[in-house]
Amino acid sequence: MPRYTVHVRGEWLAVPCRDAQLTVGWLGREAVRRYIKNKPDNGGFDSADAVCFLVRRCKGLGLLDNEDPLEVALEDNEFVEVVIEGDAMSPDFIPSQPEGVYLYSKYREPEKYIALDGDSLTTEDLVNLGKGHYKIKLTSIAEKKVQKSREVIDSIIKEKTVVYGITTGFGKFARTVIPISKLEELQVNLVRSHSSGVGKPLSPERCRMLLALRINVLAKGYSGISLETLKQVIEVFNASCLPYVPEKGTVGASGDLAPLSHLALGLIGEGKMWSPKSGWADAKYVLEAHGLKPVVLKPKEGLALINGTQMITSLGCEAVERASAIARQADIVAALTLEVLKGTTKAFDTDIHAVRPHRGQIEVAFRFRSLLDSDHHPSEIAESHRFCDRVQDAYTLRCCPQIHGVANDTIAFVKNIITTELNSATDNPMVFASRGETISGGNFHGEYPAKALDYLAIGVHELAAISERRIERLCNPSLSELPAFLVSEGGLNSGFMIAHCTAAALVSENKALCHPSSVDSLSTSAATEDHVSMGGWAARKALRVVEHVEQVLAIELLAACQGIEFLRPLRTTTPLEKVYDLVRSVVRFGK
Repeated sequence: MPRYTVHVRGEWLAVPCRDAQLTVGWLGREAVRRYIKNKPDNGGFDSADAVCFLVRRCKGLGLLDNEDPLEVALEDNEFVEVVIEGDAMSPDFIPSQPEGVYLYSKYREPEKYIALDGDSLTTEDLVNLGKGHYKIKLTSIAEKKVQKSREVIDSIIKEKTVVYGITTGFGKFARTVIPISKLEELQVNLVRSHSSGVGKPLSPERCRMLLALRINVLAKGYSGISLETLKQVIEVFNASCLPYVPEKGTVGASGDLAPLSHLALGLIGEGKMWSPKSGWADAKYVLEAHGLKPVVLKPKEGLALINGTQMITSLGCEAVERASAIARQADIVAALTLEVLKGTTKAFDTDIHAVRPHRGQIEVAFRFRSLLDSDHHPSEIAESHRFCDRVQDAYTLRCCPQIHGVANDTIAFVKNIITTELNSATDNPMVFASRGETISGGNFHGEYPAKALDYLAIGVHELAAISERRIERLCNPSLSELPAFLVSEGGLNSGFMIAHCTAAALVSENKALCHPSSVDSLSTSAATEDHVSMGGWAARKALRVVEHVEQVLAIELLAACQGIEFLRPLRTTTPLEKVYDLVRSVVRFGK
């Protein structure tokens, strides 16, 4: 018998259908009838027949015709949403899909795999896993390490040894010994009680990164999870079934307990879960729709799933990868601006940077030389002012290697720390199979990634700060020798006047966001956890800063391409003309 899972006003209903010839309209009406039946006040309706509604697929949100037969319009066990007339305008309306659903409606299940061993995951790998480019499998060595680790836990339980988190309570309750008969209940209670986060859920990409990273850490073989459970978690990842993980609630020690608990909550079939097929639905329905069973936690496994720095590190991984990309783009954008402002290339001379040999500075100067006027790539614009009387340029042009350079070095430093953290065991207690024992420590503390991501925000922000000043130079006719605000009909058109204001606003926001979160600490868990990293906020605001940097540099790129129009018919170098052509393929010249 076909069955459909229907979303009505934030609730999910399983609706069986004995006759496939019944219509989409019948399904919507039956779902509303069941919704009303379950409500003490009938959901505010007199009857299901009085309700006007639309029915749409959860995957892609395509509207369905109420008169179409179910056997034609839907697949068995498909997820659909009933939108009652007027609800979409209500502040209480809860859609089944996250923001940007169009990004996920074209999701295709990947065919390629990444083999995880807990030791060799890169930041690029994790971002690609987040984008859904790969499935996951374990290496044979990782499987053996996981099995050996679990044998230690099984031995502890068999011998009734008192070990923190396995046969005791947690935090302040560490001295409370739990009976053997209640060890599995202990793990479920841990996950439920610690699922206390708030705020918007992580996007599918970020949740996928979080889950992939936790799998990688478990694959190291120091957590005590069973191979059976770990393979179940991998199956959930490979089906792209992603738990509802609120973005706020971690203090970054003892690990990212709240977000990782929400992650584990979905795995055990509780709370909400998202997949491209279902949208947001009850986790048990999503798992069932993909042929999966909820994880049944064995002793220690709840703790193994929730104790670590993976929220901080996965968000930090995205931040550092995006920062790397925008840092390279910043050099290209600045070089184009320098051309438009008729700057000199002398400040990028090899000998200048050889006598102050910071790696980032040397790399940036090399990029500028590769892009700007040279024998290999001559520039008609540069030739037009070769014999002018200007001696040197403003710092925002002349000092790009020094300013952009330290941002590059900062990103490299942070990437090194994040890469180490990606492949680190951050549980407590740690299970050392080679010694046959567990040891309590503090690897869960998020100070390393927290400090690094605070530093990343400060370092990458400077790319926006200097870019905003270059935008000012482009827009200011007394500095650029170009029309005011880069528009030929000033007054009638305002040109880049307010675009520059937007850049200034973003840079000002970044100044506040660059205040380090890791300088703060609030004692938690009845002073058991008396120093915390606040790394979750460090990671989230680092991402905000990087996003603002991307936006400011986009404004500068548009302004530089606008400015070059006033220097035509002169042409810049071939590489920079290609950049100009790329921009003009999507944005036309504004007169």
